[in-house]
Amino acid sequence: MSASAAPPRVLTVAGSDSGGGAGIQADLKTMLALGVHGMSVLTAVTAQNSVGVQGAWELPVEAVRAQYRSVVDDIGVQAVKTGMLASAELVEAVAELISGTDAPAVVDPVGVSKHGDPLLAASALDSVRTKLLPVATVATPNLDEVAQLTGVRVQSEDDLRRAAAAVLEFGPRWVLVKGGHLAGDAVDLLTDGSEVHLLRAPRHDNRHTHGTGCTLASAIACGLAKGQPVPEAVATAKEYVTGAIAAGFALGAGIGPVDHGWALERGTPEGQAAHP
Repeated sequence: MSASAAPPRVLTVAGSDSGGGAGIQADLKTMLALGVHGMSVLTAVTAQNSVGVQGAWELPVEAVRAQYRSVVDDIGVQAVKTGMLASAELVEAVAELISGTDAPAVVDPVGVSKHGDPLLAASALDSVRTKLLPVATVATPNLDEVAQLTGVRVQSEDDLRRAAAAVLEFGPRWVLVKGGHLAGDAVDLLTDGSEVHLLRAPRHDNRHTHGTGCTLASAIACGLAKGQPVPEAVATAKEYVTGAIAAGFALGAGIGPVDHGWALERGTPEGQAAHP
């Protein structure tokens, strides 16, 4: 009996979320739901649950580099997605690894976190700007991350273009500014500096949205690994995430996760279903 052909392969370089709603765990669930083979490079271990993060431990750069080389040199990748990269050293090592890999990269700049020493955060931020964003095929900052990276504060939909232009200055091929924190519909703006796509989705009245950013970036990487052009990969990913938010469920005492398996549970084709 012959073996089945391997599905497209996607590598996530991110932190672990012990609660299973975000980080590496969200990435791998998304990849399974969208029909690709997910692989992982752990950058940090967190103790976290529905009410917050109780602790975070960064992995050494050599451990991150060894995991990456191990996977890429043997198995190969069709897309890479990055998440939590807490230090400047880690950001720079991962940027270097990605620049030597012939595959699209989706950068979710959560390394712009408030973890630890403010000076470290500031230096990591600068590394994201100068090293990581230039190797991104698609960068997916939310409004807080845009403000940290560029100083542009988005108050309304009209500010999204200005924010996207400011992020593009750092060199990603495309930027998706996530406007989820604005009032009204959930509007995201995708642009490469010439094409502009506004992606709208109804806002679901569901507070259980833990893992939304990780899930969206992973879903985009899945589309790119399947050979979709960036606008199609982003639109398909947005549809998948909108369904996952609508189906988010309560877990623990705080904010529960989105439901990564919503499309599978409804017996619908991967991520293509109408919104529930």
